[in-house]
Amino acid sequence: MLERTRSAERYARGFAAAVAAVAALVLAANAGPARASADPAPDRQTTIPAEATVR
Repeated sequence: MLERTRSAERYARGFAAAVAAVAALVLAANAGPARASADPAPDRQTTIPAEATVR
């Protein structure tokens, strides 16, 4: 049969769950995107203007 838990135990479990949730959020926030490659400029191809292709 299930026993009644004391209110102090419930508060302790809730507090532990809150601490774990905050720790998970902090760790997720610090996991940023990977560092950029050595060449920060993106590859750009030269294109001709649209007016030159449409006649």
